[in-house]
Amino acid sequence: MIRLHNSKTRRKEEFRPIDPANVRLYLCGPTVYDRAHLGNARPVVVIDVLYRLLRLTYGAEHVTYVRNFTDVDDKINATALARKEAGAAGTLEELIRARTEETIGWYHADMDALGALRPSHEPRATDFIGAMIAMIGDLIAKGHAYEKDGHVLFRVRSYQNYGALSGRSVDDMIAGARVEVAPFKEDPMDFVLWKPSDADLPGWESPWGRGRPGWHIECSAMSYELLGASFDIHAGGIDLQFPHHENEIAQSCCAHPEGGFANIWLHNEMLQVEGKKMSKSLGNFFTVRDLLDQGIPGEVIRFVFLQTHYGKPMDWTAEKAAQAEATLRKWRALVAGIDPAPSAAPAVIAALSDDLNTAGAIAALHQLTDLAELKASAALLGLLEDGLGDWAAAPQADLSGLAEKLAGLRAKAMETKDFAPVDAMKAALVAAGVEVRMSKAGVELLPGAGFDATKLEGL
Repeated sequence: MIRLHNSKTRRKEEFRPIDPANVRLYLCGPTVYDRAHLGNARPVVVIDVLYRLLRLTYGAEHVTYVRNFTDVDDKINATALARKEAGAAGTLEELIRARTEETIGWYHADMDALGALRPSHEPRATDFIGAMIAMIGDLIAKGHAYEKDGHVLFRVRSYQNYGALSGRSVDDMIAGARVEVAPFKEDPMDFVLWKPSDADLPGWESPWGRGRPGWHIECSAMSYELLGASFDIHAGGIDLQFPHHENEIAQSCCAHPEGGFANIWLHNEMLQVEGKKMSKSLGNFFTVRDLLDQGIPGEVIRFVFLQTHYGKPMDWTAEKAAQAEATLRKWRALVAGIDPAPSAAPAVIAALSDDLNTAGAIAALHQLTDLAELKASAALLGLLEDGLGDWAAAPQADLSGLAEKLAGLRAKAMETKDFAPVDAMKAALVAAGVEVRMSKAGVELLPGAGFDATKLEGL
């Protein structure tokens, strides 16, 4: 029995699929204007574990997983327009397509490096414009939307359950936040379904003029086309709960009142770096590719993610990455050449079935003594798989000489009380990705995540 915390009901529930022969899962995917940052990767890894668990429980052929690409966005438009102004050949739409093809390629490479399985479907928003126009037209016909000055907006107050997912009332939302009141809005909370495009923006012909869809309608149209009016699980980061997911529910339930949209909502918490919110202004903003290029294996990134329950904020630290690498190296050495057992250990399956308790599953892995069972159980978490292990096979650097040198500097400093040489060498080692452990027993140096031997030259 799988139990999941449902954001909609705010309690943990037994998962009962609408159709066990076709379990349906939707994850809000990336807006493909640049590299995926570390926070973008967390829901991918979380839902990848859920996908593996569902496939184990119901059979791989009975699970449909959809993760979309948003390829209509002002940042994408700006990049393509800059390329056009710089002399690039092709129409604006062609340049946008080329840019998004490039970024989708990057995204696939980075998520593959994290060991994430590809979804059953990866729809692009621009391939479903017709479905969006049809849904918008239906909402207008039913009185849930209206056209004004080339815009189409959703009447939020026409859906009486608006705010149930996030626990907010419409009036409280207006009172507690600054809401844009455009001249074409009937109500401050109404949101855009369709907006006009000028000659410098991509656009599609519609009954309301040349334009492009609003963000929220995309997921509603794509999920309906691929999963139907009702499906089992909708997932995404907690930052999407309002307004994006709230708006998805409203427009989907109004367009298709015969369905219930998503039965279970699964939201992962945010990611921090060294105890602080990740931001470019703090200098702690990393893309997945940044870490991979620093030499941190994708499997290590995945392991760090899984050490924290998805419902709690996750803190990425260099220390966690180093510890994860050491653990994975040890496990990979143990299971080398061993075929996995037919099934994962019951304790690991039980932990994951309890609201994706990945930390509990990892604790269970540490207790396993049957190496074939360890390999099979780790695979359910997307770990110790053969395709991700090249990094662990590389020979580790011999740092014994540098350890002896640092120990000598430390012994001398204890006499002279001048610790500057010790601090300087330690800083150089840390900058090279070496974990430095100094105690009464002596000095120990360990290659950590992002280790770069070339930075040790001269030491």
